Amino acid sequence: MSYTCIIVEDEPLARSLLEQYIQKVPYLKLVNSFSNALSALDFLHNNSVDILFSDIQMPEVTGIAMLKILRRKPLIILTTAYSEYALEGYELDVADYLLKPITFERFIRSVEKVTRRLHIAAPLPLPEVPAPSRAAEPQQSFIFVKDGTRLVKVRLDEITYIEGLKDYVAIHTHNKKIVTLQTMKSLEAQLPDDRFIRVHNSYIVALEAIESIDREKVQIGTLYLPISDTYRKAFREFIERNQIGE
Repeated sequence: MSYTCIIVEDEPLARSLLEQYIQKVPYLKLVNSFSNALSALDFLHNNSVDILFSDIQMPEVTGIAMLKILRRKPLIILTTAYSEYALEGYELDVADYLLKPITFERFIRSVEKVTRRLHIAAPLPLPEVPAPSRAAEPQQSFIFVKDGTRLVKVRLDEITYIEGLKDYVAIHTHNKKIVTLQTMKSLEAQLPDDRFIRVHNSYIVALEAIESIDREKVQIGTLYLPISDTYRKAFREFIERNQIGE
């Protein structure tokens, strides 16, 4: 199964690099590539795609303005050289945010987040990613979530587990709880999948916070959270992959 995508990028070299990255991923299909937002808006008026890669800083209509105009939004991956736009991007519920220069390793991680939100039923074959050099970018260390009218920065290493509460989620850290109006699925897509794992419809746990594991439950501090049948196999593979206890 393949997923359609388009690129909106006014810099030819940056646009060419994204095109090359997409061509390396067997389940991504590049439908079109645009140098400006107006042409992309005209195309999206009559066509739908699964994923939109868009720069932010563009002449005439910016990437942010384009996203606000779109009525039917694909999953959005923003690309920019300016990190200060990250907050506004998260307010628009983008799937991910890539800071230029974009490495292929970071691109693949972003695509994995998007494919999870597209309800992929089985793992898809990924192209081989070369081992990162010493100059590779640092790992994701935080996320932003809405707390009322504010965006709150939450450090990933402080999260112990996340609890689903109908239309809300509660993010439990070592010393506080943050309740945000968001779905478990959208929050899960923001988290690095080598550090967090879903164990139940209502719970996501942090690898570093796990103290012990039983067949039916996982211990986080003094709490014991259930492991449901739906997530048991994926959780076991996650544990084996991270070699907990060795």
